[in-house]
Amino acid sequence: MNGDTSDRLERDARMVLSRVVEPGDPDACRLVHQLSAKVVLDRLRAGRLTSAKAVGWSERLPQADADTYRRIADRIGARYVMPGDSEWPDRVSDLEALIGADDRRAGVPFGLWLRGPLRLAAACDRSVAVVGSRASTAYGDHVAAAVSAGCSDAGYLVISGGAFGIDAAAHRGALTGPARTLAVLACGIDRLYPAANSDLLLEIAGVGLLVSEAAPGCVPTKSRFLVRNRLIAALSQGTVVVEAAVRSGSLSTARWARDLGRGVMGVPGPVTSALSVGVHELLRQPETMLVTDHHEVVDFVGPIGEAPAPQRRGDTRPWDDLDDDGRRLLDAVPRATPARAEAIARAAGIAAAVVPRLLADLEGRGLVSGEPGGRWRATGRG
Repeated sequence: MNGDTSDRLERDARMVLSRVVEPGDPDACRLVHQLSAKVVLDRLRAGRLTSAKAVGWSERLPQADADTYRRIADRIGARYVMPGDSEWPDRVSDLEALIGADDRRAGVPFGLWLRGPLRLAAACDRSVAVVGSRASTAYGDHVAAAVSAGCSDAGYLVISGGAFGIDAAAHRGALTGPARTLAVLACGIDRLYPAANSDLLLEIAGVGLLVSEAAPGCVPTKSRFLVRNRLIAALSQGTVVVEAAVRSGSLSTARWARDLGRGVMGVPGPVTSALSVGVHELLRQPETMLVTDHHEVVDFVGPIGEAPAPQRRGDTRPWDDLDDDGRRLLDAVPRATPARAEAIARAAGIAAAVVPRLLADLEGRGLVSGEPGGRWRATGRG
């Protein structure tokens, strides 16, 4: 919060507007972008903004005070960053391009309240969002925690919303790794919501980061939950949806990620589970990548070739690299009653002259065994 007088006035104005204006409001964001927050606030106080929306903003002016917010922030160890600060994540400014694209509140935050030791811009350089249903299953919790723990071990910050279910599982998994985790709140930075997750949120604040664009004291509302999803998507390089019903709010995070040009990933679930219907619909879209573990997530969001996901293969078997003659001969070797090489050659349709060599190769692989009298029997491994 250092700087010259004009910087402090602009910062204070942004703090006040974060209480006066609902997060992401496109009209307010346009005005601030065009005029500055200080000019917008001065005109609002002077009654020079007369639109119906501006009249609504004016109703909240008596409740907004930058000094009060600063005292609250000092008490809980929080800080405020705005565009131009070294800690401001430039990737959030990508939201500017989405203003006016539809009726969503896509505006760039006036600033962000932060609580925790991580430096926001640097932490988000390698990051992935993991989101999903609040009413998650044991399967979903396990997958979210495992994916998040693996991403954190790989050096990727895990971003989620601090809610019950998949969010909480993702945060807990990420806390086991070195990259830690970040929770984007839908309320003031001084409120730990949901209250049942207070211990988890305090742990995140101790080693990771809590983030909110709402002024201290603001309560969570349904619309604020939905609009904060744009920040989860914007802060991360890609979004993983683990479990989501057909109308899950986490699908809005995936939509924001798609529109911002971020990676969109989905973890499949049982086709009989209502909590996976939304994910499966998402996976039918061409821009969505199916992922099953953190290796595939990191492979998708990271630089090409930096950490490719291991190729999945079945167990290697001794007959895998046999050529066509070798496979045909192996098929022709009896299991119950041993046969001579000549009979095996005829059954396989292979020239008798090459059969001794092929049988010796099969014997070396443990697939056939020589019997007394020059006879051969399959061992049962083929």
